[in-house]
Amino acid sequence: MIGRLGELWQHTPLAFWLVLAACLYFAVMAVRLTIIDVRHHLLPNRIVFPSYAVAGALLLLAAAVAWTGPDPARGTLSAVLATPLVRVIAGAAILWLFYFILRFVYPPGMGFGDVKLAGVLGMYLGYLSWGHLFAGTFLAFLLGGLWSLAILVTRRGTLKSAIPFGPFMLAGAAAAMLLPA
Repeated sequence: MIGRLGELWQHTPLAFWLVLAACLYFAVMAVRLTIIDVRHHLLPNRIVFPSYAVAGALLLLAAAVAWTGPDPARGTLSAVLATPLVRVIAGAAILWLFYFILRFVYPPGMGFGDVKLAGVLGMYLGYLSWGHLFAGTFLAFLLGGLWSLAILVTRRGTLKSAIPFGPFMLAGAAAAMLLPA
């Protein structure tokens, strides 16, 4: 995201400010959701649902503003699929569907709050690239797995212990957002 911000600042300052606002919103949302999920094993709809509107509006508007200007390759299918505009929407849908399938296959393993949060994170990661979408998802499971392993090794929990996954989803997305484009 840092590299993308520098690029936007040079070419489209309005998009820069929109993405910066989206990043600040993400930081506040991530801290609030992490604290609540760790304490109560809950990702409240009153925070997650408005995040779709805020992140969606800021990121889609930034993508639309940045996409203006002449580009001869813009009409090709590969160029359209590579645009942040499409990736924001598709990223949300893909990540939501992936987590929904995980929830459907093994309901005790994941709460529906995680499924709802996945769509928001898909918007942020999709805005950056398809690689960021994959990396953020991978990092969430890697971090969650390492934490679970640490809990088992230190005997602070068992295989049946409930561990909130939202903080790992948020940390994985945040870490992926710091990766270069």
